[in-house]
Amino acid sequence: MRKIDESERPMPEIELAKVCFIIEKSREYLGEDAGVEPDDSNPADDEEHIMLTDAAGRAIRRELIEFIKDLDVDEAAALVALAWIGRGDLEPEEWKIAVAQAKERPEGPTWKYLLEMELLPNYLEDALSAFGRSCEGLGSADEG
Repeated sequence: MRKIDESERPMPEIELAKVCFIIEKSREYLGEDAGVEPDDSNPADDEEHIMLTDAAGRAIRRELIEFIKDLDVDEAAALVALAWIGRGDLEPEEWKIAVAQAKERPEGPTWKYLLEMELLPNYLEDALSAFGRSCEGLGSADEG
């Protein structure tokens, strides 16, 4: 992993804590979205569990959508650029190009575009890693 001089600030458009919150919440949402695998338990209990899972998934999705909608234009573009870099579409050295292209992206709302990426949390983590950063040590989104 390459070292980044903190004074260089290669990702000034969005705070690390915001990216980490989106990673955590999108991972929770995608985990909920996978559904419940059948097992040997009581079917009546399973139906209740599935209903709780669906309700939890909707709440997490709503929270994630609202958080992304509240980002300003620069932050939203930076988030899309990170996803592209993590997906391998662009290199970290092309950060400014990625952000500029993300601002010109014609496809619908940013939240919808990002939530359609099944591997969004992985892409964002990979991009952070490419910049020598991680969410480790920032704590849970539910803390502080």
